[in-house]
Amino acid sequence: MRRKLLLAAVGVVAGLSGSLFVLGSDIFDPVSSAAPIPVVPPVPVAEATVTKQDVPIELDGLGRVQAFNTVTVRTQVEGQIQQIAYDQGQTVKKGDLLVTIDPRIYQAKLEQDQAALARDQAHLANAQANLGRYKPLERSGYATDQQVDTQQAMIDQLQASIKGDQAVIDQDQVELGYTKITAPITGVTGFRLVDEGNVVHPTDANGLVTIAQIQPIAVLFTLPQAALPDIQRQMAGAGTAGLTVEAWSQDGTGKLDTGTLETLDNTVDAASGTITLRADFPNPQKMLWPGEFVQARLVLRVQHDGLTVPAAVVQRGPDGAFAWVVRPDGTVVPQPIQVAQMVRGTALVTSGLAAGQTVVSDGQYGLQRGDTVTARGPADAADAPLMNSQTDTLGIQP
Repeated sequence: MRRKLLLAAVGVVAGLSGSLFVLGSDIFDPVSSAAPIPVVPPVPVAEATVTKQDVPIELDGLGRVQAFNTVTVRTQVEGQIQQIAYDQGQTVKKGDLLVTIDPRIYQAKLEQDQAALARDQAHLANAQANLGRYKPLERSGYATDQQVDTQQAMIDQLQASIKGDQAVIDQDQVELGYTKITAPITGVTGFRLVDEGNVVHPTDANGLVTIAQIQPIAVLFTLPQAALPDIQRQMAGAGTAGLTVEAWSQDGTGKLDTGTLETLDNTVDAASGTITLRADFPNPQKMLWPGEFVQARLVLRVQHDGLTVPAAVVQRGPDGAFAWVVRPDGTVVPQPIQVAQMVRGTALVTSGLAAGQTVVSDGQYGLQRGDTVTARGPADAADAPLMNSQTDTLGIQP
C-alpha cells in the first residue's frame, strides 16, 4: 500500500512539472514574447540636384543714384518774368526756352548805344575827309604839318571811340540775350521756384529751376576695403570695356539697368572701412532716379562650370557649412562644403559636392546621419510644412 501511494505522488508531481514546463515555455519563449520593432517612416524632404553652370562672381553694395549733371538755373540780369515756357517735371533739351524776362530796358539801352556808334562813325568819316583835304594843302604849303597831325590824331581818337561803342553794343546784346533763359543741359526740370510776374535778380539765392541730367545717370555705391585689390586687378584686366555693374531695386526683386564701372574714390573711408565706387548707366527707361537707393552689383568675373545649389541647401554647423547629401539607398549623410558666394537664392560651391548629386533643400531640421528620406514636391509640402531651419524659431517641435 505504501508503495502504491508513493508512485501516485510521483505521478502527480510529474504532471504538475509538465504543466509548468508547457506554461513556462509560453511565457519565457524569447521569440514569441519579443515586442514588435516599430518601423521608422522616411523623413519627408525637398530635394535638389547639384548643377554645373557659368556663375558671375559679384560684390553687392548699397548705392545711391546721382544725376549725371545738376544745374540750378539763375538769371544774370534783373527784371520781371514775363513768361515761363516749361512745365514742372518736363524733359527739356539743351537750348530750349525756359523763362523770358522783360527785355524792353535792355533793348532801349542797345538802341541808344547803337546810336552813339553811328554818331562816332559819322564824326570819323568827316575827320577822314578833312585829312584828305589837308594833305594836298600841306604839299602846296597852305597847311602846316601840325594841322595834318592834329587831324590824324582826331581820326585815331574817333576810331578808338567806335571800338568802345562796339564793345558796349556787344555787352548790350549779351544782356538782352540773358532775358531769354534757355536750358544749359538736357534733363528733367524740377519744381518751379519763381512764378510769372516776379522780379528776379542775379543775387537771388534759390534760382529759377533746377535741371537734372538722368540719361546717362550715375550710381555711387560702397564696398568693403578688403575687396579693393581684387577690384583693381579686374579693372586692369577689363581695359576700356570696363566692369559690368547692375542696379537692382532696394529689395533686390528687380533689375533696373546695367552699366559700367567708371572710377574709384581716391581714399578709403577710415570710419567705415569702405571704398566708394561710381558706375554710369544709360538709363533708357528712366528707371533710375536721382536720390534713389539701389543695390549695386559689381560683376568681377564669370566662374565657368561652377557647381551651384539652392541657397537653402547650405546649412551651418560647429565646423562650418555643410549639406545633406542623399545617397543612392535613400539615406542621408552630412557633407562639409565650401561656399564662394550666395546670390539671389543660389550658392556657388567650390568643394565638397559633385555635379549630379542629390541634396536636401528643405526639411533638414532633425535629420541625422543615416536617416532615410523621401522626396516631396511643393504641393505636398503646402499641406504639411517640412521641418527646416525655421521650425525651431517658429516654436514648432519635430
